[in-house]
Amino acid sequence: MKRWLFPTFVLLAVALVAGTAFAQEVSFKDPTGDDKGPGTYVYPTDKVYKAGSFDLVEFKMKASGDKATFSVTLGSALEDPWGMGGGFATQMVFVFIDTDGKEGSGFTKGLPGLNVAFAPADAWDKCVILSPQPQNRVVSEVETKAAWAKGAVLVPTRTRGAGRTISGTVSLKELGEGDPAKWGYQVVVQSNEGFPDKADLLTRKVNEFEGQHRFGGGTDGDCDPHVMDILAGKGTGDASEVEEQKKALAYECEADGTPKKTATLPMVRK
Repeated sequence: MKRWLFPTFVLLAVALVAGTAFAQEVSFKDPTGDDKGPGTYVYPTDKVYKAGSFDLVEFKMKASGDKATFSVTLGSALEDPWGMGGGFATQMVFVFIDTDGKEGSGFTKGLPGLNVAFAPADAWDKCVILSPQPQNRVVSEVETKAAWAKGAVLVPTRTRGAGRTISGTVSLKELGEGDPAKWGYQVVVQSNEGFPDKADLLTRKVNEFEGQHRFGGGTDGDCDPHVMDILAGKGTGDASEVEEQKKALAYECEADGTPKKTATLPMVRK
């Protein structure tokens, strides 16, 4: 081999390794038609809540360079009936991430208004919120209602909806160290609520009976998970994952409407 060719091969190998390190994609699928929470939930009656609009179909996280883009694909085309300006309006998505895989490290309670928890082995370290609300409002709500999670919750500067997919980009450094392909992920599909209850983080409630802007099939207490769809099982989209979702979102209430058993979500890993 000619001596002058060696540096060229070395540079090429370094470039390939660098490309692998800084361009990674993690993806999961979810069964269609399971946008019923623990199996009983129904959509609000207003026509802006289109069938399939809270049905998680696919989730992707792509790390490239110093950025990470999160994309969530739903079961129907996105619309902006409330003039939010970002291509969608009724949905709000929470992406919880376990970056260190250490039991007892991170948070086991969900963000306010979701009424969910995480097992110690699946405690979350970061959460990316994909909301049609302006970034400054979401950040302000987090600071006011979830100060305990400040720094762990990331909100993209701009979140966009196109076709059936909602996406937003955050700093990879802010997510933490480690290999994104080895992180645990949980995607919670909720609804954007511009006038939430005092303690809720821009989330829409689930009641016993559906109303114009209320999901039904749950309870009028505050013990049911306010969640329409999540990742479950191995995140392959297999039909068996519908039952896995129902198990994760199962809950029990005390007579006064307070939680007896809180829905506990798993992380899904590659």
